This record gives sequence, C-alpha cells and structure tokens, in this order.
Amino acid sequence: MCYRITILALLAIVGLINAHIYLEEKFDNGNWDDTWIYSKHPGKEFGKFAHSSGSFFNDAEADKGIQTSQDARFYAVSRKFDAFSNEDKPLVVQFSVKHEQNIDCGGGYVKLFDCSLDQTDMHGESPYEIMFGPDICGPGTKKVHVIFSYKGKNHLINKDVRCKDDVYTHFYTLIVKPDNTYEVLIDNEKVESGNLEDDWDFLAPKKIKDPNAKKPEDWDDKPTIADPDDKKPEDWDKSEHIPDPDATKPEDWDDEMDGEWEPPMVDNPEYKGEWQPKQLDNPNYKGAWEHPEIDNPEYIPDNKLYLRKEVCKLGFDLWQVKSGTIFDNVLITDDIELAFNAAANVKNTQAGEKKMKEIQDEVQRKKDEEEAKKASDKDDEEEDDDEDEKDESKPDKDQSEHDEL
Repeated sequence: MCYRITILALLAIVGLINAHIYLEEKFDNGNWDDTWIYSKHPGKEFGKFAHSSGSFFNDAEADKGIQTSQDARFYAVSRKFDAFSNEDKPLVVQFSVKHEQNIDCGGGYVKLFDCSLDQTDMHGESPYEIMFGPDICGPGTKKVHVIFSYKGKNHLINKDVRCKDDVYTHFYTLIVKPDNTYEVLIDNEKVESGNLEDDWDFLAPKKIKDPNAKKPEDWDDKPTIADPDDKKPEDWDKSEHIPDPDATKPEDWDDEMDGEWEPPMVDNPEYKGEWQPKQLDNPNYKGAWEHPEIDNPEYIPDNKLYLRKEVCKLGFDLWQVKSGTIFDNVLITDDIELAFNAAANVKNTQAGEKKMKEIQDEVQRKKDEEEAKKASDKDDEEEDDDEDEKDESKPDKDQSEHDEL
C-alpha cells in the first residue's frame, strides 16, 4: 500500500516538473508596470490602469490587480514572455475579471499575440492569435468571446457563450487540446465545449449541394390539395363593409355646402372573408425534396486547428464606457489541473466580496436615509419660516379697524 502511494506521489511530482507555466501574473506589487508596456498608438485616448483591490474585496492584498481608472477610454497594455508553441500539448489561458463598477458597456478580454507585435503600437487592428474573455454592452451583449486567428483571418465561435454580469470576481478559462477540442470554464465550471472544426468556420464545409442535381418536374411537394367536390355557397359573397344602418344625416348638414351626405361604413357582420375550398391529403405527395449533397472538393481537413506556432505576448486591448474593472490572476500554461487549482478559491473570494459589499451598502442606505431626513426637516423649517413671515406681514385687526374709524 505504501509502495503504491509512493508511486502515485512520484507521478504527481513528475507531472508538475513536466508542466510549463508560460506566464503567471498576480500583480502582487505596485511595480507591475515595470514588465507591462502601455501602447502609444496615435489617435487613441488611452486610459491608465491603477493597482487596486477595489472598493470591496476578500483580501486587500491578495485581491489586488490592475483596474481601469478613467471613463470612456481605450486601454492597451501588454506583457512579453518567452515564446512557446502548444504543438502536441494543451493550451490553457486563464484570468480573473471583476466588474465592480457594474459595467454598462466595455470589454473584459485578453489577446494572445505572436512575437511580431510592437507593444508600443498595439491597437484594435493588431493581428492576434487568440482573443478570449467577457464582453458586455447593454442588455443585448453579454458574451464570452472565443476568437482564433486562422490563415490570417479571425474566426468567432458559432455558439453564444454567456458571461457573468455581476460585480464580483470571476475566473475565465479557455482550454485548447491537441485533439482539436476545447472547453470554456467560468469559475471552474464548464459552460461550453466541443470540436474546433464544428464550432468555428475555419474550413470549407465537408459537403455541398450537388450543382447538377435538380428537383424532378413531376415532384409533388404539396401535402394537401383543394377538394374538387367542394363548392362555394351561393350566399358566401358579402361586402366587407356596409353603410352604418344606425347613422343619420346631421340636422345642420347642407348638401349644397357639404356635398351629398353618405353614412359612414362599418364592418359587415355577415362578411366571411375570401372563400377557400376544403383541403384533402394529396395522394401524390412525395415530401419535401432534399437537394442531394456531394463531397466538397474545396474541403481540406486540418488536424492542427488547435496549433499556435508562436505565442509570446499577452495584452489587454479594450474599450470601457464606465471604468472600474479589475484584472488579475493571469495564467498561461499547459497544465489543466494547475489552472483548476489556481481558480479553486474563487467561491471564497466571492463570498468575502459579497459580505463586505453588503456592509457597505447598508452603511450607504442608512446614510441616504439620514440625508433624506435632514433635507425633509430643512424643507419643513423653511415652510414654517415662510408661514411666520406671512403672519408678520398681516396688519393687526384692531389697528386696521381703528384706522378705518
């Protein structure tokens, strides 16, 4: 038994040794911008990131990340690391996002670049390998972007992957495997998965409609036909509208001045609409004709859709209307279990954030009530003062009567 446990422990250690961490950034100190480079791309009004754990948190130090700090700004900052390829290995991209400002419109995603990126000129049109993470704008856009570059073109996932839209920390994880499958996790829970070929339009379709095939002229695709024995009733045709029988000509109507009076039209209660014969099952019905398909000569399979030949830079390149988002816990690795463990404490983080925010909200509620009461009391005092001034301005009744005498 002890021997077996020792073997398992050794295997676990070997796994850790073989694991590669290409980038790990927890923004532990205020010197984070020594390794991150801001873009200076012309024509953009860029905002700055602040090192902060936000206004509510679970751990003031551990929860520090970089926070967008200016409203209605573009944000563009990136970091370089040793170049790698994920050939024959999983690729895991993970980071945390906290929209504590209750974001109305803005991005919360990362981009992975190859080594050709000029970090000082990074902008929205800079070519990238992968774009991944949440994007929110109004009630209509609350999605997780999963975009891959393939042969010079960016391809969006064909599925709607919903993101979180509350104010607490959430971990977003993308796993891409060498068998061309993928998974998207939020807070270590799988929200989407599948095959790269099926869920992106990287390749031409395997099958296409046979251009030489045509529906036979005698193909009957009408499920029903009109009953040849059904005849329209003789009294069917009625006008849709008739003169209102209850209408009378106004007494002041002048035919010479107003023209000939005509009663207004009303719906005819006897109108039955356009007559249609009864329908019978069509004995010659063959069903809907399906266009036959053939193999697409332009389809070329690719068993390396997953492959990123070179990755060496990660950037936040986004726009936000209302600032306040905190990014943290950036991790790029080939070890799925390591990434899972890195996000394992997210529920505790959220619980701490919620507890602190509830206390803050209660303090703010009481403060608002006190201010509202003070404002109401002040209004009452001003009304009393106005009444006193009115009373003082009224003449004394006895003096008024004396003056009249």
